[in-house]
Amino acid sequence: MKIEEKVISGNKNGLSMLLLLICSYLIGIGMVVAGGMHMDSGRSGPGWVFIFVLGLVYICLGWILFLGLKVIGPNEALVLTLFGKYIGTLKENGFYYVNPFCIGVNPAAGTRLSQSGDVDGGKNSIAGINFKISGTEMVTETSGKKISLKAMTLNNSRQKINDYLGNPVEVGVAVVWQVVDTAQAVFAVDNYKEFLSLQCDSAVRNIVKLYPYDSAENVDTTGDGCADDGSLRGSTDIVAGRIRDEIEEKVAVAGIKILDARITYLAYAPEIAAAMLQRQQASAIVDARKLIVDGAVGMVEMALEQLSQKKVVDLDEERKAAMVSNLLVVLCGNHDSQPVVNAGSLY
Repeated sequence: MKIEEKVISGNKNGLSMLLLLICSYLIGIGMVVAGGMHMDSGRSGPGWVFIFVLGLVYICLGWILFLGLKVIGPNEALVLTLFGKYIGTLKENGFYYVNPFCIGVNPAAGTRLSQSGDVDGGKNSIAGINFKISGTEMVTETSGKKISLKAMTLNNSRQKINDYLGNPVEVGVAVVWQVVDTAQAVFAVDNYKEFLSLQCDSAVRNIVKLYPYDSAENVDTTGDGCADDGSLRGSTDIVAGRIRDEIEEKVAVAGIKILDARITYLAYAPEIAAAMLQRQQASAIVDARKLIVDGAVGMVEMALEQLSQKKVVDLDEERKAAMVSNLLVVLCGNHDSQPVVNAGSLY
């Protein structure tokens, strides 16, 4: 059953309630002191005994009323339940006072992922305050059940996935996400952070297997029935966009919006990286040789044509063949050619 989010906005009277509770505590202390003095003097009646007991009871139990004070900062939210019933969410920043028996609910409060804005799950904490060392400065942050509404970046762990051709590749993805519906995030899934991480892994695996690492022939990556030039290395933005769309579709049930997704790491798996590097080098050498041969043939053709037009020398077919052979050797060779002076005749 889908639970609609209810935003509580009319209880920003925390400061006045705090002052009232402090005054009432002072009154309770005064009642205890006054009742105790009269009882010690031997002039205590039933009224002073009642005042003493009432003040003592309030001092012992009055702290419960302070639990209703809630401070919400910018881009924070607190989901409140009362005896198991969802009563609303505090989303606007301010100082609130609510029913002291309301409790905040956030099943992902202690979950730590490799992302920005995360807590350490209560480690190194004293009295609800977490201590983190940043350089030489100690930074404190309050830990609780509040839900961050900020845009956060999830840097999911690298995955080893087989691409379209079956080659294992390692892929890392960074996802920018934000909670937009606190009720769905808390009540629709068990732990919205873990849910997001698992859906990211699933979406990356589903999309990456549709593409080859490099462009390949007869591969349809768009599903239109026609081969295209799509690849993980050459179509990074398109692949990241498809990953983002699939993640957003899967996590909508948890009240999460995906703002962006980017591929942060892409490489062949270590076990085939060396072989694929040799393959890429061989392909590059073949392409370079092809370019050199095409250029050499064009230059030889141009030389023969200009010699014939300007009538510099009259060559028969055999001499043309010898000239073509010599020019191709000179132009296509890896080393500098050594000139050979022929003092005789071809015949």
